[in-house]
Amino acid sequence: MKKRKPNILLVGIDSLRADHMSCYGYNRLTTPHLDSFAREGVLFENTFSAHVPTTSAYGSMLTGKDVFGTQVVALRHQGGLRTDIKTLAEILKEDGYTSTCVGFTGNPSSRGFDKYIDFPGWGSWNEGRSPKAQNLNDVTIPEIDRLMKEDKPFFLFLRHMDPHAPYLPPAPYERMFYHGNETDPSNTSMEPVMNFKPFRDFFASWMPPGITDKDYVIAQYDGAIAYMDACIKSLFAALEHHGILDETLIVINGDHGETLYEHECWFDHHGMYDNVLHVPLIIRYPGKVPANKRVKGYNQHKDLVPTILELAGVKAKGQKFDGQSLMKLVNEESSSFESEIYITECTWMRKHGWRTPEWKLIVALEPDFHFKPELELYNLIDDPEENVNLAEKHPEVVDFLRARMEAHIDRREKETGKSNPIYHQGDWHGHKGLGAFKTSQQAYDTLHIGDPNQAAKLQAGDKKESKASPKKTSQKTTKKSASKKA
Repeated sequence: MKKRKPNILLVGIDSLRADHMSCYGYNRLTTPHLDSFAREGVLFENTFSAHVPTTSAYGSMLTGKDVFGTQVVALRHQGGLRTDIKTLAEILKEDGYTSTCVGFTGNPSSRGFDKYIDFPGWGSWNEGRSPKAQNLNDVTIPEIDRLMKEDKPFFLFLRHMDPHAPYLPPAPYERMFYHGNETDPSNTSMEPVMNFKPFRDFFASWMPPGITDKDYVIAQYDGAIAYMDACIKSLFAALEHHGILDETLIVINGDHGETLYEHECWFDHHGMYDNVLHVPLIIRYPGKVPANKRVKGYNQHKDLVPTILELAGVKAKGQKFDGQSLMKLVNEESSSFESEIYITECTWMRKHGWRTPEWKLIVALEPDFHFKPELELYNLIDDPEENVNLAEKHPEVVDFLRARMEAHIDRREKETGKSNPIYHQGDWHGHKGLGAFKTSQQAYDTLHIGDPNQAAKLQAGDKKESKASPKKTSQKTTKKSASKKA
């Protein structure tokens, strides 16, 4: 009798910093359930989101391609995914899988699922504490029950919106890591945050009125991680109830990290500093993946699809990947994949760069709204928090890294027959006809997030209605392919 393919649960957790998870060494116990989960599988210590933000990150995560392969690089990507490449859902469908996507309609790489389910994943201060992770559970657990009645293996993809802003975890998580007065008038740490014109209206819509203490906001982020962690345990319990926990290939991955109070990129995920690039990756599949193993080798989102397909025993007909299976690292056939990484960001700034184990080069392709210099260079050994820009002090290092980066770009353009998408984004910022910013002041005066509804619509592409309110329940489903821009 032919053995049935494993069910696959891929959990993409939005805006989750690896270094704020206790299993990655954080001093706060934010992820006790995922810590336990990691001890039953493999934790990858150096997984990087090479292409920020969500749109391009999931593009790589769900296709096995880098940014040259997907041609998706910007948050406001115009159009769908290339029609000549397949998503993980499409590949698995050819091998007999049924698939469901939760919380991820409207993104180019969400193409090919059989069913789509939305849930309320935003919130605001006036609406109260936002149970985003429980909202996901409320639609996902019934879907697991339904999928168990299907006579096919299933692929279930979840996009978690905790700890993505707004950070509004419900009790008791909102005070789990904070004791004090968040509106203490003697504390001025939030002044620069609330004076940052492009984002201050968004912050004011979900942060406490009169907020003065940055540590309170950071504690809300950590509380949202702990809340997400607790809710994910319920998903594992549902699989265990059906007797399929150990027969299910489960992957926990982050699309990108989050800047909290660093680098003046407050409480968001733009910038190419390691707090945004370094993401968690944990895989559990007893019998195929060893327990309690940590892998140090470098890897990227593009390596995930080849890994899942190898573990599931699925062949991708006619598809070649830019990444490779992580089982080479797990089985110690290789100590690391590429340690030099081409990085891009097209969220609120348009930049690219080159990261090595020792150095990080960031090159602005147009002026940014933080008034940062065109070139940034950081020594990651001496300055792991990337606070001291050495570009002027070490021009020879800048030239060396830039040459390495440009050689990589030239090689990938020749290999793919496609130009580097970061170069031709046009009105990436959403202001039609404006083109590239000419000055940082122009960028500062132009870019703006108004409220969670506006932010939700931005991430949802051209959907007319956002899912901003945590008080509503949505289980809308569709059989149509979600190839809208994100």
